[in-house]
Amino acid sequence: MPQFHYIAKTRAGERREGTLEAPDRRTLLTLLSRQGLVPISVTDAATQALAVPEKKSRAARRAERKALTSSAGGIEKPRRKWFRLERRRQGRARMKLAELLLFTGELSDLLASGMTLGTALHSLALRKTGRAQDEIVTDLRDEIVQGSSLSTALARWPESFPTLYVSMVRAGEASGQLSAVLERLMKHYERLLEAREKVMMAMVYPIIVALIGFGAMIFIMTFVVPRFSAMFEELGGTLPLPTRMLIAISEGLLRYGWVLAIVLFFGIAALRRTFRTPAGREWKDRLLLRLPAVGAIVRANAFSNFAHTLGTLLANGVQVLPALSIVESTVGNSVIAKALREAKERVTDGSSISRPLAQDGVFPPLLTDMLAVGEESGDIAGALAHIGRRYDNELDRAVKLFTTILEPIMMLVIAAGVGFVAISMLMAVFDLTSGLNT
Repeated sequence: MPQFHYIAKTRAGERREGTLEAPDRRTLLTLLSRQGLVPISVTDAATQALAVPEKKSRAARRAERKALTSSAGGIEKPRRKWFRLERRRQGRARMKLAELLLFTGELSDLLASGMTLGTALHSLALRKTGRAQDEIVTDLRDEIVQGSSLSTALARWPESFPTLYVSMVRAGEASGQLSAVLERLMKHYERLLEAREKVMMAMVYPIIVALIGFGAMIFIMTFVVPRFSAMFEELGGTLPLPTRMLIAISEGLLRYGWVLAIVLFFGIAALRRTFRTPAGREWKDRLLLRLPAVGAIVRANAFSNFAHTLGTLLANGVQVLPALSIVESTVGNSVIAKALREAKERVTDGSSISRPLAQDGVFPPLLTDMLAVGEESGDIAGALAHIGRRYDNELDRAVKLFTTILEPIMMLVIAAGVGFVAISMLMAVFDLTSGLNT
């Protein structure tokens, strides 16, 4: 039977090292888990034997360096440069939503199969994907081995694990249902990713059409029109007004196009900077809510996110006020978040959730009425689930309506631009040829 050399840690953080016989690695991990050990590394004994001399020599060098330092009356300094580098690397690492969803599903499946948390994280850490997930999962495993809770370890990575995630994991640890909570989180982020993809898909076609149309107009104005303009100058004569306007626009783009590009670049940069401020963000979000077709998408997405997030938090034992604070930071619209913040202040006075939400006029009466029915029946989480499904369907209808309306509008705008160019050129050709015939 093969022998494996293992390095593990106890729940108290003590390091253990030894050799065990086992049929395979999986069996060895199970044996270590039964002994209350969290494995850090497992290697074949033969491979470990070849690596021993190198490890001993390194240990000897470290001992010699320490002895020399102590004999000189000095103290060996810690490697602060490496520590700063590590902290910077941790600050940059961030999981995307799809990676977070995959990590949550895999961890939930491993815990449901009977693995301990440390063993499950170690198994995930061995999968090298070349992404930020590798560094984050390794750090989570090390924190668990040192005795930290999973929620505390997750809070070290706020850019990857939002407050909603950490709060639900903390509630799952308190109730002893961590695997079930992770499964609910996976379903929640699946709904969130699906809603985001719906909005993104609704914008893909208009953006592609706009880029093609814009590129075609630039090509016509910078390559086609100048050639016709040179031909018209050779023929002489007075050109029609639309043709003169078209030639003037073309010459302006050729002479001052670089100025226009610089102005657009800095204008977009200034606009993005303004939208990052609280006042600019609120103005943008209020404008989006008032737009005819876009406003319906923004409202449906925000209300669906509100219902699903709040329902998930309440169903997992999170209190109302912390849950409203979490929803406020995840709803995705500053106007609706402001209404939630004001409603939360009124909830502290002992009011229900539905009554404060109905006072600002931001939340529709249908949502607050359904929430009030859930409060009366004592099933707020169930009512929020119905509200979430209701606005999921409304989001689908709003996206379909948006694409149905926008497609002919985009086609009409592009046709008007191309038609103006074509008519201006034809008018000039007809006038010049008629003058030649006479």
